[in-house]
Amino acid sequence: MAADRPEEVVIDIHGLTKRFGEKTVVDHVSLDVRRGEIVGFLGPNGSGKTTTIRMICGLLRPDDGSGTCLGLDILRDADRIKRQVGYMTQRFSYYEDLTIRENLDFVARIYDLKNRAETVKATLQRLGLYERRDQLAGSLSGGWKQRLALAASVMHQPKLLLLDEPTAGVDPQARREFWDEIHDLASDGLTVLVSTHYMDEAERCHRIIYIAYGKIVARGTVAEVIESSGLSTIVVSGKDVGAIAKTVREMPGVEQAAPFGNDLHVVGPDPAALKRAVDAALAETGSDAVAEPGETSLEDVFIRLMQQAQARDRSTNGKAS
Repeated sequence: MAADRPEEVVIDIHGLTKRFGEKTVVDHVSLDVRRGEIVGFLGPNGSGKTTTIRMICGLLRPDDGSGTCLGLDILRDADRIKRQVGYMTQRFSYYEDLTIRENLDFVARIYDLKNRAETVKATLQRLGLYERRDQLAGSLSGGWKQRLALAASVMHQPKLLLLDEPTAGVDPQARREFWDEIHDLASDGLTVLVSTHYMDEAERCHRIIYIAYGKIVARGTVAEVIESSGLSTIVVSGKDVGAIAKTVREMPGVEQAAPFGNDLHVVGPDPAALKRAVDAALAETGSDAVAEPGETSLEDVFIRLMQQAQARDRSTNGKAS
């Protein structure tokens, strides 16, 4: 990842806000992304991720706030930003009745790329599409459609790549190959902002930003976000974890109790209170299961952040009414 120098900032936005009618979808969001970083943008559906991405790349004008993308003003220079950004949308948006090569050639024409045929060929080879170049896009599996969309997004050699839920609906192998390619691109200096629901993908990012109800509620490396949550975890291993889960969820100090196969992950903010709750649940159910301290996961943290954001939203709406 590039050094932390002011000139390396690729995205730098402050107070970005977008309203649709009376609903504020993005509420004074500020974030920065530096050259060569892969930053994960996470949050539940409807949290404002796509709207924020569209404002950053000039596809949507904010109602308030300011900032730069690639050193260009997001309000005044939207058209110039668009030509230097690769944007891969959540939904496949290329022509299914054209071949892979024809789709890339069409995109190359839009960007008025020089040496078009050579550029298309090089892109096909770089993304492993050359052997399938004459296959219709409509006949591709989800993973190959994803690869085509990525190829179209990077063919014009953008300085910034924006990915909106890029691996939704593809198999694990295709997801891993996609992320390997993203890291290869970042190592060459490309900057990536990617929205995702998958925790394993978040863990492959250099930094993560979590947004809920239009507000950013956490940011940092995965380790920093987990540590700052202040959560502790106890893993209960043995039989009948379902019965233990029902009991321990009602105990003071327990925020989450989630079964994982034959294990139960019990999560809460106070380690002492959490241990008392687990011990009491084991005694009440007469279980001989074993309880040991465990690692708090990113998923545990995000569930807590979402619950806290929901509570704040209910409180705010209640006061407003």
